[in-house]
Amino acid sequence: MGKIEAKNIIKYFEHDGKPLKAIGGVNLTVNDGEFVCIVGPSGCGKSTFLRILAGLEKPDDGEILLDGKKLVNTGPDRIMVFQEGALFPWLTVEDNVEYGLKVAGIPEKERHEISKRYLDMMQLSQFANSYTYQLSTGMKQRVAIARALVMDPDVLLMDEPFAALDSQTRDLLLVEMQMIWQKTKKTIIFVTHNVPEAAVLGSRVAVFSHRPSVVKKSLDIDYKRPRVAEDENLGQFEKQILAALRHQGPK
Repeated sequence: MGKIEAKNIIKYFEHDGKPLKAIGGVNLTVNDGEFVCIVGPSGCGKSTFLRILAGLEKPDDGEILLDGKKLVNTGPDRIMVFQEGALFPWLTVEDNVEYGLKVAGIPEKERHEISKRYLDMMQLSQFANSYTYQLSTGMKQRVAIARALVMDPDVLLMDEPFAALDSQTRDLLLVEMQMIWQKTKKTIIFVTHNVPEAAVLGSRVAVFSHRPSVVKKSLDIDYKRPRVAEDENLGQFEKQILAALRHQGPK
């Protein structure tokens, strides 16, 4: 039994008045403490699948299990980080990070103690009293990640959080994300279009097929950390991921 299990997940959308099968029976088991990256063609349902894991969307068939128990709704055990951080511009960095804790009724002193740890971890301490509109895109994503981590979720779900970043900022965050994962020992499921990014981050990469999507290949990446994007030795894993993505005509 894995930490989180997706069993035969099927999802339809309406297209031109007819049902379109987007996800065709995805089976995926993620073990406790794994960092699993999901890659696949555009429109294959990667982000939709992540939203199903989060409880933000319902599958038309199949089920999601967390520690063997069926999930039907959202919950603090799964927190999602989106491509756009969805931060509150009228709140400071510290208040954004503490927002979930405040909603959960955590006392102010305890909130500050918890948030300080993650502000330090994400190198945001000196910006604690800044407003998010004053920050770069990369800094905003740091805030979004810190806000997710303070809730201490069992599973961290990340939907292309670095897609909008410049390459220099992204490469820096790729290293920091690995360090955060090693420190927190969180189970992370990370959706990306970027094959090198998947090779850098993932302890395993799940390759989705064209829609209706299934898991076409699951590739373990047993390589030293921290990994950096310019490491040529990661090329062998990137080639295997690309090979699984090739020869799939759109349907």
